[in-house]
Amino acid sequence: MSDTGRKDFSDKVGEKVTPDSQKSTTDKISESVTGATDKVSRDVQPDSSKSTTQELSDKTSCEKHDGESTTDKIKHGLGLGGDKH
Repeated sequence: MSDTGRKDFSDKVGEKVTPDSQKSTTDKISESVTGATDKVSRDVQPDSSKSTTQELSDKTSCEKHDGESTTDKIKHGLGLGGDKH
């Protein structure tokens, strides 16, 4: 589930697990454009106006957490463990 105008979490997962070799050029361009738009929306929309699902998705995918395991990203998204912002 996603907020209006945002990329759905399940779509993001589907894009990540599908190898690029199985995607058409149109699919790759579309993913790139919608991904960039979603990142901008993620950064400008205040957390207070996001659904819980969208807020968690944004926090776990935030580039500020690169290098961490998915488990650590989820923990930080939920507010568990140290804050690495």
